[in-house]
Amino acid sequence: MSSLLERMLGSRLLKQICTCACIASLLACSTSGTTRPAAVAIQDESGFTINEKVSVGSSVRDKFNSAMRLLEQEQYDRGIALLADATQAAPNVTSLHIDLGIAYSQIGDYEHAEASIKKALQLNPRHPVAHNELGIIYRKTGRFESARKSYESALEVYPDFHFAQRNLAILCDLYLGDLGCALEHYEAYSEEVTDDDAVAMWIADLRDRIGE
Repeated sequence: MSSLLERMLGSRLLKQICTCACIASLLACSTSGTTRPAAVAIQDESGFTINEKVSVGSSVRDKFNSAMRLLEQEQYDRGIALLADATQAAPNVTSLHIDLGIAYSQIGDYEHAEASIKKALQLNPRHPVAHNELGIIYRKTGRFESARKSYESALEVYPDFHFAQRNLAILCDLYLGDLGCALEHYEAYSEEVTDDDAVAMWIADLRDRIGE
């Protein structure tokens, strides 16, 4: 169950978040190459947007849009190839590297996924989605303490990032055996997402195991 949960949070939902961020960046116009912290703004009760101002040509936008359509159709090889071309054409667009990393992760190519996410973090060390996605890669490859640090880094940037709260809670609960950490972050997640019945059950189970 835990693998499915993190795959859901780390791939499908986070891909939607990163796609929104990437579209925003590709439609923006700026000639500045200065790296800035990720600008996080609440979008709705289940997500947020990250604005990244860059200047790219129409060919990069076309490759990105085509890649997203292919990935939605699960044509991963072709979609990844187009995304890789886009990152080469626009190497300073953080969100392109994140989307590419997520795409690699979806096919189990964690080596290339990690390299792409780390490239994004080189460009923007304070990108919460990149930190969260790196944590998922670390978890899937058995580096649990590194995963914890990555999730915590995401939350240092944006404490209300509920996907990272849930991922960290699952990690602490099922992989690290740190029940106090798990309860803390499940509860933080449930404060943001009040209609997740599964997490409500997990919180009750944790309190029972802890003896509260």
